[in-house]
Amino acid sequence: MPLNKQSGNMYPWVTHTWNPIRGKCPHDCIYCYMKRWFDVGDLRLVESELNLNLGNGKTIFVGSGTDMFADAIQLEWIERVLEHCSKHGDNTYLFQSKNPEAFGKFSFPQSTILATTIETNRDYSLSFAPLVSRRVEAMRSIVCSRKMVSIEPLLDFDLSQFLGMIIDIRPSFVSIGADSQHHRLPEPPRSKIIELVNQLKRVIEVKIKTNLNRLIKSEAIR
Repeated sequence: MPLNKQSGNMYPWVTHTWNPIRGKCPHDCIYCYMKRWFDVGDLRLVESELNLNLGNGKTIFVGSGTDMFADAIQLEWIERVLEHCSKHGDNTYLFQSKNPEAFGKFSFPQSTILATTIETNRDYSLSFAPLVSRRVEAMRSIVCSRKMVSIEPLLDFDLSQFLGMIIDIRPSFVSIGADSQHHRLPEPPRSKIIELVNQLKRVIEVKIKTNLNRLIKSEAIR
């Protein structure tokens, strides 16, 4: 799989995705879009991908198809991928994981965005990923010029606790989106989403994905 142009429900500010580490994600989130593929195979590093010219001037989401920082991923694979990214340092790289504790083990390219997913403050049993509270604690301690929180798919939450978690991470921006695959997840009411977004926008840049329009009209957000 070569460098792919951003498409579908991807972040609109990402220009390309790249997946040198592939296979069934150990976190096995019930809402994962990769579940549409019947056989993604075992976890592996695709050696040929490390010969790919990543070019320059792009914003590349590395590991969009599986969480390349999950505990089951070999550290050597991650190090080799990061080394290859650093050879093409004129790009911006997005690394997103539900196991952000692993970020502290590596050196990243200079222009990097480190991100995690915080769907809610509640601990719903929807995956084998680390608990939300652990993700928040790990992201709080990370020293990085640009951090991001992805709130997708947005699940029902407790407003004050959820706001506190996100603000404590001190992200450069937050991206908010909804479930696009009809998994019947516990979703918040429209009024609560409006309040969340409006309060976040007071202190953090908020990027709203188009799939959130299923739950809320963007015009309702101040």
